[in-house]
Amino acid sequence: MLRDAHPADFPAILALNEAFVAVLSPLDAGRLAQLHEQAAMHRVIERSGRIEAFLLAFREGADYDGANYRWFAQRHARFLYVDRIVVAGSGQAGGLGSRLYADVRTRALADAVPLIACEFDIDPPNPASARFHARQGFHEVGQRRVESGKVVSMQVLDLASR
Repeated sequence: MLRDAHPADFPAILALNEAFVAVLSPLDAGRLAQLHEQAAMHRVIERSGRIEAFLLAFREGADYDGANYRWFAQRHARFLYVDRIVVAGSGQAGGLGSRLYADVRTRALADAVPLIACEFDIDPPNPASARFHARQGFHEVGQRRVESGKVVSMQVLDLASR
């Protein structure tokens, strides 16, 4: 079941984030609560009472301090920024990520938002994320080195040209 996230889901969301923290940024309960309040979309996929995947996304103009979000905000007037998408290992290759991105596309189109933006690590490389985002239709519009020293690929999906 794809649905909005609720505070009762936060322990499972934090556990998923921690399981993939090597390719994400760390997240604690206080920060998650803050992001939840600011998010345009905070969605989960629940199966058999377990959170199998989640997504956090922000619109332009959000009071969000993420450096990658700010990079997009400096370059685009209207966008929906996917801050993080996490699918449990058991749900990977099962279409859950694609289902979450279809939900994001539906929201963006309904709100007449022309771009979906995101980033993923390229140094160190995250080839699974690169393949997934390419299949979704994203393309690189820049690269940046983040505070941790990683290099990320800044990606957009242009809905206006589809």
